[in-house]
Amino acid sequence: MFNRLLFLVPVLAVSGAAAPPPRDSLDGAARDYVRLQLAIGEKEDGYIDAYYGPDSLRREGKALARQSSLAQLKHRAEALRARVDGIGKRAPAASARRARFLSAQLTAAVTRLRMLSGEKLSFDDEAQGLFGVRPQLKPLSHYDPVLARIDALFPGSGPLADRVEAYQNRFLIPTARLRPVFDAAIAGCKARTAQHIRLPKGERFDLAFVTGKTWGGYNYYQGHYVSRIEVNTDLPIRISRAVDLGCHEGYPGHHVLNSLLEQKLTRGRGWVEFSVYPLFSPQSLIAEGSANYGADLAFPGLQKASFEASKLYPLAGLPPAEARRYDALRTATKGLAGASMTIERDFLDGRITEDRAIQLLRKYGVTSEERAKKSIAFAKQYRTYVINYGLGEEMVAQDVERFRSPAARWRRFEQLISEPTLPSDLRAR
Repeated sequence: MFNRLLFLVPVLAVSGAAAPPPRDSLDGAARDYVRLQLAIGEKEDGYIDAYYGPDSLRREGKALARQSSLAQLKHRAEALRARVDGIGKRAPAASARRARFLSAQLTAAVTRLRMLSGEKLSFDDEAQGLFGVRPQLKPLSHYDPVLARIDALFPGSGPLADRVEAYQNRFLIPTARLRPVFDAAIAGCKARTAQHIRLPKGERFDLAFVTGKTWGGYNYYQGHYVSRIEVNTDLPIRISRAVDLGCHEGYPGHHVLNSLLEQKLTRGRGWVEFSVYPLFSPQSLIAEGSANYGADLAFPGLQKASFEASKLYPLAGLPPAEARRYDALRTATKGLAGASMTIERDFLDGRITEDRAIQLLRKYGVTSEERAKKSIAFAKQYRTYVINYGLGEEMVAQDVERFRSPAARWRRFEQLISEPTLPSDLRAR
């Protein structure tokens, strides 16, 4: 990508000689990065998850998209990545980290443009290119002992998935009570988060219930510390989802991450690249992984079940006495989280049919056919994005839980979601 600054350098007379041109900067490269990402967003609906930067860059991104083919945008992304890498090599530590983040995001952009141009990648290659990790997934047989433990919790005749589904359906939130239950859940998530993270003044969100989506919840960040959180009601919502979604989409999840990035980086340091969030990028593994882990951080151990029993069950008209047993099921089923990635990888790579994938998701997700079909619909739409939830949560948890005290874990968590963090920055216990 050309550097427009080269065409704007004034010629100054100093002792009869022209002044040398200024060295390239990350600030200039970052503005070109934003233009490029917005241009790609014009080529693929949904590629840009959020943008709250200057309108001038939005207009320039639209113009660049009109003038450029996918191949030309790919060439620009590759050239900009080489430019950023060059700047990063001679930059101080803080700027070098910024450059590494931009370079990884541009690798993802190049990968996505290859895909948009029709190139077919394996699940593993696609995940590496888009999200910066090569998932090491376990065979389904690894999860059979987990199924045995769940079966012991719910003995009886008939398929285990049907028994578990029937039990879980005793905890559906009546439609008329969704709003008060979710308001209370999100308030609880926020209160616990605010004890450890100073939230930007004026931050807020709007909550809406929607239908016709492949996902369960979504945070649309608007900028200025404001989010629109949508909850999909295509399928009946169980009581456990209120806290999970409240933490994931709100506090300390996506809403807090985006607000802190805006406060500390976009505004605080003038790093314009964080005003745009391309969905298919390493940034998403950090965002989804930290959001998934947020509920366990805010409600460790049995605290989630206690909060639900005392605050949410009465609002939903459900029996609080069953909260502990239901939470035990939730804890057990978390051991199956990796199975869905294995199944969806085999489906997307063409090793199993869609019908077989649904059957396996029913078994290893101990869920209904309807919910298994919803999972496959999500995988078909978002493909390797599915790794960002289970694998992302595992990686964030391992990093944060290197620290023993709750206060230290919260400090590390805040650091991860308010800095230019890449998957390669996460460390295992």
